[in-house]
Amino acid sequence: MQLFNRKPTTAQLQWMVWVFVFFIVLFSLLPMDGLGQSTVFAFVNTLFYAAIIYGNILWLFPQLYQKGRIATYVTAVIGLLLVTGGLKAYISMYIYNRFFAMGHPAPMKSQAIVSFVIAGVLIFMLSFIFRIALAYFTLKQQTEEILVQKTQAELNLLKSQVQPHFLFNTLNNIYYEAYLEAPRTAGLIERLSDIMRYFVDESPRQVVSLATEIQFLENYIALEKIRIRYDIDITFTKECETALSIPPMLLMTFVENIFKHGIDKTSSSNKINISLVQKDGRLIFTTENTVPDKPLNTPSTGFGIANLRQRLVLLYKTDFDLQVQNKVDVYMASLNIPLA
Repeated sequence: MQLFNRKPTTAQLQWMVWVFVFFIVLFSLLPMDGLGQSTVFAFVNTLFYAAIIYGNILWLFPQLYQKGRIATYVTAVIGLLLVTGGLKAYISMYIYNRFFAMGHPAPMKSQAIVSFVIAGVLIFMLSFIFRIALAYFTLKQQTEEILVQKTQAELNLLKSQVQPHFLFNTLNNIYYEAYLEAPRTAGLIERLSDIMRYFVDESPRQVVSLATEIQFLENYIALEKIRIRYDIDITFTKECETALSIPPMLLMTFVENIFKHGIDKTSSSNKINISLVQKDGRLIFTTENTVPDKPLNTPSTGFGIANLRQRLVLLYKTDFDLQVQNKVDVYMASLNIPLA
């Protein structure tokens, strides 16, 4: 029988650790003190352990040590240990004299403060183990989320595959028939076949080449253009090494949004600018399109951009920049990601 219906989060694991620490301290104090006194001092000790550990791993270490301020970090650590040791000694003595001394208050001794500070040094050293464990569980959780999303995407892809090889072979046959009568139609059939093959063969991969992704976008644009009465002024700038690799389907959302929500099929003045530029080890993808004078019947829900942002967080954490600007007559979107 499973203890949890789902795996605990990192925050839940931390709470479990601190509850465990509380009970360890509690049971270590019980032989000497009563249940009430042991419970109170177990809580105080656990609280100060947490103050030292989180003070180091959440503030001092990332804000000082990781930024190269070593001397300041050492000084701040000493200050943290002195302050927490002194406070723990004072609060413990106050609680004991106020509630448990039975008319015989104990004096504050410097030895108590020193012992608490020395104990704080040990807790400070353990904070690094705590930080490593926390980073491990966070990374493990993110990895599992990526695997779940990948598995779900593969399942969705399998559900959508209705005998793909049969379809490809059929499209090839139609292509050869159409080529004899209507070469332009045959070319569109070939693009559709390439798009379907991309979904089946390329999209399940971890990465694809930029050349493959660009070809996919160009095929999609070509097929979308035949659904529109008037010609569209499209500029696609490509200034990048096409042999480089990126995760599949990252660029598609912007282009798809243009044709879903940014094209007026009754207008002859639609304009689209697409740019794919490699600069300083990063890939910058931008789109710009005119906005229809009248709202379309299918307004944007924003789900595509939200889903893309969620996927980018899983892939790059915070090392990306995704921006959209909806001006009066122009809609702009940009994506900046690192190149492997």
